[in-house]
Amino acid sequence: MHESVLGQITSLLQDVRTLAVNAGNGTLANSDRAAIATDVAGRLQQLIGLANSKDGDGAYMYGGFQTAGQPFVDTPAGVTYTGDQGERALEVAPARSLATTENGAALFQQIRNGNGAFAASAAAANSGSGVIAAGQVADPAAVTGHRYELQFSVAAGVTTYDVFDVTAGASVSAGNAYVPGTAITVAGMQTTVSGAPATGDRFTLSPSTARSVFATLSNLVTALQTPAIGSSGNARVANDVTAALSDIDQALEHTLTFRALVGARLRELDSLAAGNEDRQIRYDQTLSTLRDLDYNRALSDFAKQQLALEAAQKSFAKTAGLSLFDYIR
Repeated sequence: MHESVLGQITSLLQDVRTLAVNAGNGTLANSDRAAIATDVAGRLQQLIGLANSKDGDGAYMYGGFQTAGQPFVDTPAGVTYTGDQGERALEVAPARSLATTENGAALFQQIRNGNGAFAASAAAANSGSGVIAAGQVADPAAVTGHRYELQFSVAAGVTTYDVFDVTAGASVSAGNAYVPGTAITVAGMQTTVSGAPATGDRFTLSPSTARSVFATLSNLVTALQTPAIGSSGNARVANDVTAALSDIDQALEHTLTFRALVGARLRELDSLAAGNEDRQIRYDQTLSTLRDLDYNRALSDFAKQQLALEAAQKSFAKTAGLSLFDYIR
């Protein structure tokens, strides 16, 4: 049942990803995006229902050891987790136990945002049409774990950007020439910015943190419900959709990892079951030998064996009593 629920979650996230891709179409009107937002909101409620699934015994599957109460509650502040970090297990063999569920926090909330290493985002106050890509790690050894900011300015028709280390509070570089779509590399992290950023526009590269899949879908709903006005509004939608797609991809990969783990457990159970069947056959054969006894045949065999034993004893006694004097006589 656990694997079945994970399969439904995977399908749901794939559907939401398709909706997000469609929402990124720049030709859509605000009403079109609002309709998509309604669809995503429905999928969010469906996901909450799956997160509150019960097993065959009526216990909540993703509440850890808290099996009686609903683990995920939808509140005005967002979806909250009321379970614990426990993981129920079942002994399947001597000194071997397998987990039968996952705690909801690990499955639904501890998901890395962005590309898994860092998250690229645009400031809400940006007034230009710049759109930042999710990016990737170009040099793992150069990654510092700091938060960096790309600060744009436009003068005499020339766009440049400064790189600022927000964590260290220090400037990294200044007056870098901006070429739309050209790779920008900062501390081993690489991304691109397209469009026309305006003076004062900022883009941030931050280390990935844990984000719940519910927050990802909720943020997407909010982004699509917010009307886009002008080129800056369209850029805001594009940045929000790009960020949502990155987070959805991370949620999908996270869920697939759990499905693979469950699959490995099921394969181990199948192997154990096959071994148990072989042992059971041997036990049944031994038990049958002890229990399914033909008493008449057993008594007859016993009588024959007893007669043979008595004959052997008498023959031995007679042979042992013979001596040379017996022959002389």
